[in-house]
Amino acid sequence: MIGLVAAAVAIVLCLGIGCAGLVVYYVQLGNDSGSDASSEGTETPPSPGSRTASAQCAGSITPAHAQTKVVGLPDFDGAAQTGTATMRLSTNLGQIAITMDRARTPCTVASFQHLAERKFFDGSRCHRLVAEGIFVLQCSDPSGTGMGGPDYRFADENLAGAQYGRGVVAMANTGEPGTNGSQFFIIFQDSTSGLQPLYTPFGTVTTGLDVVDRVAAGGHDNSIAAGGGTPKVGITIQTLSVD
Repeated sequence: MIGLVAAAVAIVLCLGIGCAGLVVYYVQLGNDSGSDASSEGTETPPSPGSRTASAQCAGSITPAHAQTKVVGLPDFDGAAQTGTATMRLSTNLGQIAITMDRARTPCTVASFQHLAERKFFDGSRCHRLVAEGIFVLQCSDPSGTGMGGPDYRFADENLAGAQYGRGVVAMANTGEPGTNGSQFFIIFQDSTSGLQPLYTPFGTVTTGLDVVDRVAAGGHDNSIAAGGGTPKVGITIQTLSVD
């Protein structure tokens, strides 16, 4: 489990997988690898064994399950390690641009490029809003369940001294190191609770934070017993590109 410790409150917020009731304020920002060997909604992938990851990125293929999209490993060895890249989200509510740091998070940027080229995110909705204790909008699970992602995982980056303020964009994970996939979350309000440095911060919203604010202002439906829920103001990623 990944978590943030705030005041001792018997609340557990889980994003993506189940978690035990601990008497701390926890947030699970992640996806579940699952055990179902089936695969649905898949695109024609490169051979899963056609690429090997560098030691830095520690990418690995994971077992497919019902929420997995099979896309094969990114070209982690060829990941650029200087400059920035821009991730552009065209949503039903407007445009969002995120500047990503290749120098600090080359593996993460390479992964988003890989997935964007395969239209992995197109048509996916932001499935989770949390506005209690922490303030995040979580997106990029094509299955819309919070348990989906690609058929690979890769290493954490940029955790030393990580800061999670308004506008920061970071990776979700399963609660274990090196379990990044496709899901990310956008922080729309500073939190006094303070997330622990367990989630790769890879970018900053430079345009469109007002779109996220609109979704946040609409609240959620409390559909997730552990906290948060589906945004009442629905937001769908129509297309996502990286340049």
